[in-house]
Amino acid sequence: MTDPEASVRRQPLNGLLKPLAGLLSPLILIYRAISRFMYRIMPKGLFTRTFLIIVAPIVILQSVLVFVFMERHYQLVSRRMSEAVVREIAAVVYVLENFPQDLDHSKIEGLASRTLGMSISVMPLEPLPPPAPKPFFDVIDKELSYAISQKIGKPFWIDTVGRSRFVEIRIQLEDSILRIFTRRSQTYASNSHIFLVWMFSTSLVLVIIALLFLRNQIRPIIRLANAAEAFGRGRPEEDFRASGAREVRRASLAFIDMRRRIERQIEQRTTMLAGVSHDLRTILTRLRLQLAFLGDTPESDAMRKDVDEMSHMLEDYLAFSKGDGDEAIQKTDMALLLEELEEEAEISGQDVTTSFDGPAEADIRRLSMKRCLSNLVTNGCKYGNRVEVKGAIEGRWLIITVDDDGPGIPEDQREIAFRAFHRLDLARNMDETGSGLGLAIARDIARGHGGDLYLEDSPLGGLRAKLRIPA
Repeated sequence: MTDPEASVRRQPLNGLLKPLAGLLSPLILIYRAISRFMYRIMPKGLFTRTFLIIVAPIVILQSVLVFVFMERHYQLVSRRMSEAVVREIAAVVYVLENFPQDLDHSKIEGLASRTLGMSISVMPLEPLPPPAPKPFFDVIDKELSYAISQKIGKPFWIDTVGRSRFVEIRIQLEDSILRIFTRRSQTYASNSHIFLVWMFSTSLVLVIIALLFLRNQIRPIIRLANAAEAFGRGRPEEDFRASGAREVRRASLAFIDMRRRIERQIEQRTTMLAGVSHDLRTILTRLRLQLAFLGDTPESDAMRKDVDEMSHMLEDYLAFSKGDGDEAIQKTDMALLLEELEEEAEISGQDVTTSFDGPAEADIRRLSMKRCLSNLVTNGCKYGNRVEVKGAIEGRWLIITVDDDGPGIPEDQREIAFRAFHRLDLARNMDETGSGLGLAIARDIARGHGGDLYLEDSPLGGLRAKLRIPA
């Protein structure tokens, strides 16, 4: 039974959640758009991503430190130093205005030189020079101008432009011009760049060291990926060993164990079917001998046809169970291999034409590839009158197409055609016999080379088998 009070409590809650969901939906859309954009622009490699994970915090931290140092510490220290210099200048101005001086002002000039470390001179009254153009970021001019305005409050002129080690200051008095030369290092923190140099140099050294260690840590992952890819292409690396961090070693050992189990399973399957094939061949041989003694009769001819069909099916089963076997990869002239297929087809009275464009050398298992192409050509000749075989190497891929002018296979049935022991008799010729392993063996060989086999519409009106493997 439902609780009426609970339903009453849920109604106000639902009334609050609906407006909240309406407010959050634009934010969720924005978040997803930003996530997709970041995914597109971010690097995809593990080394680059890890490098960014290491470098990005360092760059952000240094940027914050530089901002705080330049805007806070550096500016504060420069302000204090500028105020100290202006207080000394203000003392000189006070002495000149309130105490009698000698005619050449030698005493006040000597006092400033010995005690304050400045070079001052009293000049006749004249207009101050026009202000020079200032840089956008000039801490000296800014702090000195502010301090003179606050402490002295008289018309002044400052020359801080250029690379001189001195700063010139002119202050207009009632009947004269006070001209001061002081060292630039007295007015601002001149050694601040040392902090930046040390910070960036040490960070650079640490980043380089981190990259070296990072490269050593990622190398085992790259080797594991290459070994897995090579095993998938049927080219296992025999010298692959587990190395690297503990987690990477665990993954490598798991891959090695998986590869051994797969190889052991294939070997056991091949051994078992080879034994069965041997026993059945013995029986078929006895049947052939018995049929030879029966003579030529319609019944014996039918039996011989059945025995030959059983022998052919047995060879197909054994070829399917072996896969690529232990055949080594070798550099093969694909144009010559296609010519051999064409010659064999001509001997059988079949209309097959072959061609290969461009360089024709590829690293393949020659016998397995010939069996794969032979199955495709045989299928094309079985269900059509004309077969065209074309090959080319495009980039890093070897692409071979086998076209026929037969009835073809409907698009929704093409993937089913690759199933072992499955025959599409409704789509092809019902009078033809076979084991239903031709396409299955061909795709198994293609995938054993690290590629695949696809079925498409043929320009001849029938079926196209497209083989694509790494060259």
